[in-house]
Amino acid sequence: MPESALPRRILLKLSGEALMREGDFGIDPDVLGRVAGDVAELAGMGIQIAIVIGGGNIFRGAGLAGGGFDRVRGDHIGMLATVMNALAMQDHLGRLGVDARTLSAFRIDQVCEYYSRDGAVRHLEAGRVVMLSAGTGNPYFTTDSAASLRAIEIGADLMIKATKVDGVYSADPMKDPDAEFYPSLSYDRVLAEGLAVMDATAVVLCRENDMPLRVMNINEAGALHRVVRGEQIGTLVTGDDS
Repeated sequence: MPESALPRRILLKLSGEALMREGDFGIDPDVLGRVAGDVAELAGMGIQIAIVIGGGNIFRGAGLAGGGFDRVRGDHIGMLATVMNALAMQDHLGRLGVDARTLSAFRIDQVCEYYSRDGAVRHLEAGRVVMLSAGTGNPYFTTDSAASLRAIEIGADLMIKATKVDGVYSADPMKDPDAEFYPSLSYDRVLAEGLAVMDATAVVLCRENDMPLRVMNINEAGALHRVVRGEQIGTLVTGDDS
């Protein structure tokens, strides 16, 4: 793909679990370093990059709510976990010579900047990688919804959801060997069939704002670079019903 055809600005959504590799919790430095290296390479190509990382590798508030844990408080702790992941990614990018900033949806002024759409765009236009943490700043909203919202707000050309599977299937491919792989889908089909892409709120936001979504495996070497180059990696979700 010629350089002129590269997306100008992308939002990369990483699951917190993708940073664990084979562990039960926490951050695997090797995984974090590899992803940071991929991001650094894209930034070096002049692509503006915003990143949203989940916090499931550290804390999952929704999971504890069933055991009597206060859901709102649990979600707030989960938001803090996303800040921790974002700061870890910022640190790795800095070691690679990439100027990066972490912005939080609620105020933690001694740790990172408070999120504003204009502030995030200014950083992106200055060539900085922007970590968008703390979800939307509100309980009951997932980081998938936050990623969709932020991608729309900053005017991203593409949202990439990087997971531990190589796209969207009709069922969990780890449990069902006959699960069908979908190279492309429409937002409406994702919602109608309840496919495990992102939560419904996130998908509706993408649909209503024509935000293309590419689902890919972050553990596949070179996959992120190839997606940005326009190769048909993983599953593309758009408004096209064909």
